[in-house]
Amino acid sequence: MPKTIRNKYYKYLTFNRLMEAHKKARRGKGYREEIIKFNLKQEEYIMYLLERLRNKSYKHGGYKVFYITEPKPRKIERSRYIDRIVHTFYVENFLKPYFMPCFINTSYACIPCRGMHKACLDVQKAMKHCKNIWGEYYILKMDVTKYFQNIDKDILLEILKKKIKDKDLLWLTKEIIYSNKGKKSLPIGNYTSQMFANIYLNELDQYVKKELGIKYYFRYMDDSVLFVRGKEEAKCYLEKIKEFIYSKLELTLNKKTQIFKSKQGVNFCGYKINEYRLKIRDKGKRKLKKKIVKLKKLIKEGELTSDDAKKYLVGHLGYIKIADTYKLENKLFYRENK
Repeated sequence: MPKTIRNKYYKYLTFNRLMEAHKKARRGKGYREEIIKFNLKQEEYIMYLLERLRNKSYKHGGYKVFYITEPKPRKIERSRYIDRIVHTFYVENFLKPYFMPCFINTSYACIPCRGMHKACLDVQKAMKHCKNIWGEYYILKMDVTKYFQNIDKDILLEILKKKIKDKDLLWLTKEIIYSNKGKKSLPIGNYTSQMFANIYLNELDQYVKKELGIKYYFRYMDDSVLFVRGKEEAKCYLEKIKEFIYSKLELTLNKKTQIFKSKQGVNFCGYKINEYRLKIRDKGKRKLKKKIVKLKKLIKEGELTSDDAKKYLVGHLGYIKIADTYKLENKLFYRENK
């Protein structure tokens, strides 16, 4: 794969690729009214979108704003469906093929065949190795302050320009990046935002691995950990990382950032991890218990079938399957049957 993107925009801008993006964007959401209406005349709409992208008359629409409380309070900005097709086309044809190969092996968010489970298992494997070679060691746990809200759009564009040399693709890039208000903040909910966020902090990843030479470093979006032999070494790296992300990315670390001894284990991706045990954090347990109680109540009242409840829990069961949860599973799922 070439290091830079040149003369690819019109080559990849075809009816078939936009149709593929439409099929991917609608996956699992075909019941929504806007998608049902789009499907009725999908060929016409795709041709319309193709023409607008070709002559650069396409304009990204606005956002429907709503708020969620789980896993934490967040503002979600939902774009029009036709814009989501453009996002998918852009990510699948340009960001994934050209930027993802540049990511370090220990970056996990939104990357195929990685994810939270692999991140946790790799962290645990590294902890075992560090214990074997060092005995006691230190953990530096870092968390970026309000990450998506503080991503600077101008800095992001300059990072993308290092690889994107196609002026037509840069036009579309700007149309997407500056589609919501403000100098900072990417809209949570956009497919593009996930990749942009990874590309933005890849700058830190490269600095940590190449400039600082830290071997045991792991990142899941804005949540990262690294292992070093001594406390002073950890302090030194922390100051250098703070300086780098502030001066280069205009980011800061929040109060969750701390240094502690390895015997305390580390909270990462919703799990409490040490060298020999991987547990769901108490916060995660409470949320899961609350959901189980709610589902049981709905089943008892006849508002939900057992099969529907199982479908709803698929993701949550995947979340707990790699952890030591024998007692928890018995408590949640079997207690009422005894």
